[in-house]
Amino acid sequence: MTTTLTEIAANKCFGGWLKRYKHRSTSLDCDMIFAVYLPPQAETQKVPVLWWLSGLTCTDENFMQKAGAQRIAAELGIAIICPDTSPRGLDLPGEHDSYDFGSGAGFYLNATQEPWKTNYRMYDYVTQELPGLVMANLPLNGRESISGHSMGGHGALVLALRQPDRYSSVSAFAPIANPSNCPWGEKAFSGYLGAYRGTWAQYDACKLISTRQSRQELFVDQGEADNFKNEQLKPEQLQAVCAEVDHPLIYRSHAGYDHSYFFIATFIEDHLRYHAKHLFNRAE
Repeated sequence: MTTTLTEIAANKCFGGWLKRYKHRSTSLDCDMIFAVYLPPQAETQKVPVLWWLSGLTCTDENFMQKAGAQRIAAELGIAIICPDTSPRGLDLPGEHDSYDFGSGAGFYLNATQEPWKTNYRMYDYVTQELPGLVMANLPLNGRESISGHSMGGHGALVLALRQPDRYSSVSAFAPIANPSNCPWGEKAFSGYLGAYRGTWAQYDACKLISTRQSRQELFVDQGEADNFKNEQLKPEQLQAVCAEVDHPLIYRSHAGYDHSYFFIATFIEDHLRYHAKHLFNRAE
C-alpha cells in the first residue's frame, strides 16, 4: 500500500489545522481526496480520531464547512477525518446518471457486480486502506470512533456493528437504518450487490443488530421534520429491532428539525462530547 500523501489545502482553525490530502487509492484504483481536522493538541502529542461518513452527493468538504465541529474538536483534542463518499474520476457507464447511485453514492460497501466491483470498494477503503494511511502519516494514537449522516449514518452503524471491538463509540444523524427495505437502499444494493437479498444483510444495520453479534451502544439523532424519515430512513425499524434483541440504543427525536446540516450543526457538540467520553476513557 502506498503511503504517499499530497497536501492540497491547509487552513488554521481554532488553533489547529484543517487540511485536505490527495492520494492514490489501491482499493478504489483512482485518486482520492480526504479532509482532516487536527486539533492544537496534535502539535505535541498523538490524538484520537472521529471518522465522519457523509451522505448522498457529499464530498470530503461538506461536513468540514457546514457542521461547525472544529471548535469543540479543538477543545476536546479529537481529530476528525472525512473520507469522500465514492470513487472519483472513473466515468463508468451510468455512474453520473442519478444522485443516489454511482458518483457520490458509494454506500460504504464492497460491490460485487460489474462494472462496479473493481472500484466501488468503499468498505475496504474506509475500514482498511485509509486508516492505515493516516495512522502511518498523521499524529493519531490509534483510538477511533465513528459517526455519519444519512447514507453515512448507515455506514457508521454498519462498520461499527461488523467490527464490535474496533470503535470506541458510534453515533449517527438520520441514518438509513434499514436499507434493504427502502428505495435508496434497494437501488444501491441491487446495483452494487445483485438481486439476491441474502447478500444485502451484511450492510443493513437492522439485520446486523438482529444477529446479536454486537452489544455496542448506538447513539442516534433524528429530526421529526425530515422529509426522508418515513420512506427512506426507517428509524422505527431501528428502534423495533433494538427493542426486540435488547440492543443498547440512545434514540433522540427532535421536533421541527429536517435532514439538513442545520440539524447536524445544532447537535454535533453532543456527539463530539459523547465520543470524547468513550475515546478518553477507553483502557489502553
